[in-house]
Amino acid sequence: MFYRPEDGHGLPHNPFNAIVTPRPIGWISTKGADGSENLAPYSFFNAVAYVPPQVMFASTSGKPDRAKGKDSVANIIDTGVFCVNVVEYAARDVMNLSSGGYDKGTDEFELAGIERSACDTIDCSRVTNAPANLECKLTQVVDLPGEANIAVFGEVTGIHLRDDCLRDGIFDVTTFQPLARLGYRDYARVETLFSLNRPDE
Repeated sequence: MFYRPEDGHGLPHNPFNAIVTPRPIGWISTKGADGSENLAPYSFFNAVAYVPPQVMFASTSGKPDRAKGKDSVANIIDTGVFCVNVVEYAARDVMNLSSGGYDKGTDEFELAGIERSACDTIDCSRVTNAPANLECKLTQVVDLPGEANIAVFGEVTGIHLRDDCLRDGIFDVTTFQPLARLGYRDYARVETLFSLNRPDE
């Protein structure tokens, strides 16, 4: 099968979401200029550089009560900071609850009963018991082609690692089983690892 996205695919559901998988989930916490807090998951998320460490996520729809993007994007534009919270399998239900299209005044930490802690390098809350938190300062916002497609880039200024996720000096993902986004309504958890040496090692 071949199709041009502009012509449509003729399938019951869009296959594009299922092609680039698995995708890590960036559970983004932000604080608005008015002090309100927000927590929402984004599956268009990844690390993009080592030195300095940098991450990005993309928001792909807007909200009628926001002038630009979703609550996360609007808050980041206002304050210049955000925190990425790593999602573990055990948090799948509360993460999913935080994904609703709530009014901008809704605090998803409170809605889903998620414990929060203050970040150390930015004025924002983080998910207390997440396996890791990446405190970020905004570096750029990029408007992408299409309606309300916005990419947000940030430099990581502080990293929290949950103590039980460190084994022999390694951040061991098998201790918490990262949650990954697949296509449609599907998710996966990382349970099995294997290693490969690069040809030049």
